[in-house]
Amino acid sequence: MDAATERVVLVHDWLTGMRGGEKCLEPLCRRWPDARLLTLLHNRGSVSPRIEGVRVRPSFLNALPKVERYYRYLLPLMPFAAGWRVTDADLVVSLSHAVAKSARPPKGVPHVCYCFTPMRYAWHMKDAYFQKTGLVGKLKARAVDALLGRIREWDRRTAARVTHFVAISNTVRDRIRDCYDRDAAVIYPPVDTDFYTPAGTRDLSPAEPGFTAAPRAREDFYLVVSALAPYKRFDLAIDACTKLGKKLVVIGSGQHAAKLKATAGPNVSFLGWQPDEVIRDHLRRAKALLFPGEEDFGIVPLEAQACGCPVIGYARGGLTETVKPLGESSEPTGVFFDAQTPDAVCEAIVSFERSADRFDPRAARRQAVLFRKERFESELFGYLDAVRRGAPAVERKAA
Repeated sequence: MDAATERVVLVHDWLTGMRGGEKCLEPLCRRWPDARLLTLLHNRGSVSPRIEGVRVRPSFLNALPKVERYYRYLLPLMPFAAGWRVTDADLVVSLSHAVAKSARPPKGVPHVCYCFTPMRYAWHMKDAYFQKTGLVGKLKARAVDALLGRIREWDRRTAARVTHFVAISNTVRDRIRDCYDRDAAVIYPPVDTDFYTPAGTRDLSPAEPGFTAAPRAREDFYLVVSALAPYKRFDLAIDACTKLGKKLVVIGSGQHAAKLKATAGPNVSFLGWQPDEVIRDHLRRAKALLFPGEEDFGIVPLEAQACGCPVIGYARGGLTETVKPLGESSEPTGVFFDAQTPDAVCEAIVSFERSADRFDPRAARRQAVLFRKERFESELFGYLDAVRRGAPAVERKAA
């Protein structure tokens, strides 16, 4: 059965912006332009024309006035809103970090979940979301624990509706084992190495790892690029740069922005969210990207390396799979620190600056190209084609 006649249903948690998850969704919409796309919310115009062009079917939550401003606080309602019972499909593909994987496929129809992480609000990062902010201001801690316990039960139970799990990293594969007692294949997300290139380059082919122009000298500032959420721990980057007197540029916005600005010194500049061209320009010029949080995968560090920019980050999560650290590689592309404290970040920055001549931007570029978008599409579509031919799921349970 070819793509033109295949009945495919796509499921995505919500469509409110063009972030990493949506960049993974976009190739699926390109391959199956007639697909139905089920989602909790659809803020029209917030995603690419390719995604907007498929048949988007939002849930009843989408009818709430200005819901895009507060939807994250509707967590208790999401399992009810996500009661998708799919009919008339040959293949269901969900892209999930919250509730999309709960879609129920027709009997005998494969449901492949490309899992960004098990629901982080209820599992491994619940304290970061609820300990001091969000619901805890309205509900007592005991009520929050009871609510999250029920959501975890629902999340674990609905994992049975997935026939094949695919994780975005080995870090997430381990979480799937811990939370669902299921195994998963691993396919890394795509990085646009055609767009994110070093300064002074032109028309790099998708497979071209390096560049012929002499690397330009980098400017004297560090960089943060991300949504400003508490679990990202950018307070550590601000505190460390303030302590060392280093210039820091912060690109991003989010619920933690006001608090970060209140504690920042004059050495820190907040630019808010910026278009991709501005982000690329800063990645081409920054001394290094600071990445102090624990991420499921982390596309920004690879976009940085694609521009020849080193990464200084926390030695946990997906970053350990994408950055080659100083002291462990003959061609390092970054420096790791082992504790989420300002002092640990300071030590990493000092170590980086002492070894600045060890970081070749061409090595960073070569590392990033391993994760280019052509590789993602080849691996993902090859996997989905094998599933359609009847390939068995990866079902080895955790030891």
